[in-house]
Amino acid sequence: MEQYEPESLSAAQLAAIRRSMTSGRGALSRRSMLRAGGVGALTVGGLAGLSACGIPPAKREGQGPASTDFSAKEKTVAFSNWTEYMDVSEDEKSRPTLEAFAKRTGIKVKYTEDINDNVEFFGKIKPQLAAGQDTGRDLICVTDWLAARIIRLGWAQKLDPANLPNAYANLSAQFRRPDWDPGRSYSYPWTGISTVIAYNVKATGGKKVDSVSQLLDDPSLKGRVGFLTEMRDSIGMTLLDLGKDPGKFTDADFDAAIGRLQKGVDKKQIRRFTGNDYTSDLDKGDIAACLAWAGDIIQLQADNPDIRYAIPSAGYITSSDNLLVPAQARHKTNAEKLIDYYYELPVAAQLAAYINYVCPVDGVKDELTKIDPELANNTLILPDKAMAKKSHAFRSLSSAEETAYEEKFAKLIGA
Repeated sequence: MEQYEPESLSAAQLAAIRRSMTSGRGALSRRSMLRAGGVGALTVGGLAGLSACGIPPAKREGQGPASTDFSAKEKTVAFSNWTEYMDVSEDEKSRPTLEAFAKRTGIKVKYTEDINDNVEFFGKIKPQLAAGQDTGRDLICVTDWLAARIIRLGWAQKLDPANLPNAYANLSAQFRRPDWDPGRSYSYPWTGISTVIAYNVKATGGKKVDSVSQLLDDPSLKGRVGFLTEMRDSIGMTLLDLGKDPGKFTDADFDAAIGRLQKGVDKKQIRRFTGNDYTSDLDKGDIAACLAWAGDIIQLQADNPDIRYAIPSAGYITSSDNLLVPAQARHKTNAEKLIDYYYELPVAAQLAAYINYVCPVDGVKDELTKIDPELANNTLILPDKAMAKKSHAFRSLSSAEETAYEEKFAKLIGA
């Protein structure tokens, strides 16, 4: 395995990671607000360690050396995932879909909830990957920006389409061609994470809020508007409102989005930039309208009928958590069979009914209706064609871009 010189994280990147882990998307339980626990924060010591050892810079996309596949002889697969990101039985003693897979295939799944955040997890597996060693994991689930980095470094195995007939056929169009893995040669999405506009209709006096322009310019909302401390979400949504494509924007476009938000700060239209703590303020009406993550809105609506959401006509930002087979994994074929299993419609429906995130599997609605008709009709879980067409991904960033953009964004939000 080719070795790479370490690349230290900038102060702005470290600050962004701290925000994400303590109050941003990284701090959300993957089961959202229904269950306790969830994703832990990365410690300051852990951040310091990552800064010292560095994360290797991305190189051109390429596959690492082929590893020996022991799948035929060893009927097992080791799967590392986020906490609360898998269906569990009512007595919480079993995982029904995993058990059904094992019973059908004879492949035992060693399932571990050992991903608490992307940076911390990458710190665990990077030494083995860099040394060309087996990480002890056959399948991992990481957010798109980290998936992109692992693929570019040559630390993910190219998937065999012959073992993924359901995944190839049933993957929703909006997830098929991320710029970091066109055609999904190395990855398949586990779930999507959508950023939308949420509002408390009681706090808005019955007014609908459905655009970033309204958030920034409507005088009736002054001082009661929230944006997110996650740069890709707040800037991405603002770029769309400015008529720019978050997948193709320039430095000038980014600066225009920063300037647009800065005006909202200067005239005190924006109350504050928040992590997932916006939920309590929105529920109480202290924040009348804000950018929000779809998984939160589903749970808030269960308890508060005044919580509404809107998809701007300009579009919305969607990211994804993705399944990859690490380089040197011992059971690649078994991992591919497990990926493909979760793209079978009944299985995908069972998973979506439990975790309530965007399901990346097309054609699952009828199966989800059998489980819960209300969830099946919720476009935050199953986007319809009109909504899917409005979905945009924030493009991959070079290390230099990420440093520069995070510095500008940190200055904007006062971090």
